[in-house]
Amino acid sequence: MGESNQLDGMFPKDELRSARTVILKLGTSTVTGPMGELAIERLEPIVRGAAELQAAGRHVVLVSSGAVGLGRGWLGLHPSRLKEMATKQACAAVGQSLLMEAYKRLFGAHGVKIAQVLLTEEDFSNWKRYSNLRRTMEKLIGFGVIPIVNENDTVSTAELETMGGSPRSAAFSDNDRLAALVMSGLEADALVLLTNVEGLLGPAEPGKTKRGEPASRMKLIPLVPRVTPELKTLASGPSQTGRGGMVTKLEAAEIAMKCGGVAVIANGQRPDVLTRIFSGEREGTVFLPSGRMRGKRRWLAYAAGVRGKVVVDAGAHRALVRGKASLLGSGVERIESSFGAMDVVSIADGAGREIARGIANCASGEVERSRVLFTRDNIVLLEQEA
Repeated sequence: MGESNQLDGMFPKDELRSARTVILKLGTSTVTGPMGELAIERLEPIVRGAAELQAAGRHVVLVSSGAVGLGRGWLGLHPSRLKEMATKQACAAVGQSLLMEAYKRLFGAHGVKIAQVLLTEEDFSNWKRYSNLRRTMEKLIGFGVIPIVNENDTVSTAELETMGGSPRSAAFSDNDRLAALVMSGLEADALVLLTNVEGLLGPAEPGKTKRGEPASRMKLIPLVPRVTPELKTLASGPSQTGRGGMVTKLEAAEIAMKCGGVAVIANGQRPDVLTRIFSGEREGTVFLPSGRMRGKRRWLAYAAGVRGKVVVDAGAHRALVRGKASLLGSGVERIESSFGAMDVVSIADGAGREIARGIANCASGEVERSRVLFTRDNIVLLEQEA
């Protein structure tokens, strides 16, 4: 009971009420129906809520899935046809125009202008493009426009390849993480992931944390101060209609928390869900802010494309973690994958665990001649799980 009262006292009511910039992410199950049709009855109240947030002086960015599903439905294709990459990309090309047409109509009813922003991994993994993206998004918001963001599935395959459970290798491979990276880039205050469940569910009886537990025996976890390994075991696999499942939502929420923002996973099918959330009412699962990482450090930790890997000796490890020092070339034990000057490189300890990332001052072939391989201001330490 004491722990429950303590968590109740931690609920970020004021942070949600005062959130200036918010990122809203809609999953495929919220945007489309089982036959690939547009779920107007679910979208209309969400669009109305987003328009009300903007009218109240908040900055709103919408990250929306659903293009592939809409395209498949419009083309009359069976879901099994999506196993072929070219077919997925064709569906995305068709569906994206349908998606934007629907949003233009729905937001237009509230006098709100929208803009389409299609992104690829390179827009995040390259610092210059990442900075340009932020400036463009801020300009759109300044014009009173709501950006509608999605991955450019017609030319990028990183996200599409995750459908069916393939391993992820890109900066983002689902729109949950994409939304978190957009939040990070804009230094937004809140990330709301709208899905078809109430939030993160845990076992109704303490001590029972079996994966895949029936929903009838699960209960909502209302508040999460920290994403623990135990919480991650509760998450199920990818959803059947979308690309992400609860695992990717936890990853996105964790990025938001470490960037100093509030994250919420809530049911997008509940009426007035956005109004309730930003009025500070209890809705879904709320994740508390846990850090204040900013600027280039955020980019290094979450968005940058890693091009190489070095393993450091024990002395260099201690200097990095405890002394927060630069990394000298003499502290590199071995180079596991090559890189060029100004590439982002993974820095690992002797056991191969990634402890940091940094921007290299020189190419991997010049490490032995380099006194300082990574300067302190170009290194970010990564949190290690116990």
